[in-house]
Amino acid sequence: MIIINKLSKKYKGAEDFSVSELDLNIDEGEIFGLLGPNGAGKTTLISMLSSLLKPTSGTFSIDGLTYHKNKTQLKQSIGIVPQEYALYPTLTAMENLMYFGSMYGIPKVDLKKDILDHLETLGLLQFANKKIKTFSGGMKRRINLIAGILHQPKVLFLDEPTVGVDVQSRNVIIDHLKNLNQKGVTIIYTSHHLNEAEEFCSQVAIIDHGKIVCKGKPKQLIADQKNATHLEDVFLAQTGKALRDYA
Repeated sequence: MIIINKLSKKYKGAEDFSVSELDLNIDEGEIFGLLGPNGAGKTTLISMLSSLLKPTSGTFSIDGLTYHKNKTQLKQSIGIVPQEYALYPTLTAMENLMYFGSMYGIPKVDLKKDILDHLETLGLLQFANKKIKTFSGGMKRRINLIAGILHQPKVLFLDEPTVGVDVQSRNVIIDHLKNLNQKGVTIIYTSHHLNEAEEFCSQVAIIDHGKIVCKGKPKQLIADQKNATHLEDVFLAQTGKALRDYA
């Protein structure tokens, strides 16, 4: 589903590459975790794959579509759920979702039905006509997710989809994502919640300094790493324990 060849990104004025000659293939139907310390290149990589950021060099394709030749089609085939809330706080949940859905050209009648179905599944139907600014963090996360999947994308990019939410919201979000995956959606997921990634992902890649340092099934990576019992042990062994603060 995704083929990445020697993909690199260096920001203007930066000394180092944020992503450096990265090679990666992701199969259709995977729940693929991109894990790494702060500043490792995860968000930069996702931004390039989402066509939000132009690569410095290298190529990639998603479902046979390339950034250079099929940019519009590529954008239509993917969904993005950013870490920051991409919602209008003074509009209601329904108004937000109707607006975002209309941008994809979805017929109004079909769109409203789909929104109501998603709201019900994610426990938000009773809040459909409440303004987003009144919502808790977990509720906003769920609305953020719905906004990214209304056009039924083949590939869904998730940047920290459960950060800052309560346990109940987290479980509902993860269950909904698993259901989407079972329907054929390929999921690319980044998170600092390594226990969640260990349970949720079918494959993971750990990125550091813009390069992939290891890749595989979580259980196999744990088995291959000496004295490791959890994915966190693998992560620390591959990236070290030094702080990764940056500004």
